[in-house]
Amino acid sequence: MAGILSNLRSTMIFSVILAVLMYALYYFAAGADYNPSAVTVAFMRFLHVISGVMWIGLLWYFNFVQIPNMGKIPDEQKPAIGKVIAPAALFWFRWGAAATLLTGLALAAHRGYLVPTLTLGALEGFAVPQHVFLGVGMWLGIIMAFNVWVIIWPNQKIALGLVDAPAEAKPAAGRTAMLFSRTNTLLSLPMLVAMAGSQTLFG
Repeated sequence: MAGILSNLRSTMIFSVILAVLMYALYYFAAGADYNPSAVTVAFMRFLHVISGVMWIGLLWYFNFVQIPNMGKIPDEQKPAIGKVIAPAALFWFRWGAAATLLTGLALAAHRGYLVPTLTLGALEGFAVPQHVFLGVGMWLGIIMAFNVWVIIWPNQKIALGLVDAPAEAKPAAGRTAMLFSRTNTLLSLPMLVAMAGSQTLFG
């Protein structure tokens, strides 16, 4: 077991195997009630959730751990954060955001409520409260993903020196990235209420 846990790739391969075994467990436990359509939806939702965990987890890492503690790090150690840790975290952060958005839209399309939720139920005369509620969450997620790709990531590249830019542009770019990252943190809780609540509050 130590050999598996000492290598991230081995750890994740083993985790995937265990996840597949959980679906196999459902197959045997359900027996005659096995529902392939439900498995498809469950798998799509699984991909959406793990993408969201990666995205929001790193968003909160930046805002609860990295940003508040940067001032406590000695100047000679800060390049390790800016050149190694932050670029790696931003890679998973931005692709987690993209994957969350795409899997969410795909799930909504597969379930047949993509247009009703994106229009906030307007095409149905607001007769389905769940579509309005979930639609608000979807739009918050879209706004947050937009912020990641169009504002946060381009400004972080400048702030971290990953692209050529005047030295005087770095502080402003870093502040812009921080403010929009903080905006996403502000929006994350209502977004999660909508996403999680729409599955339970409306039955």
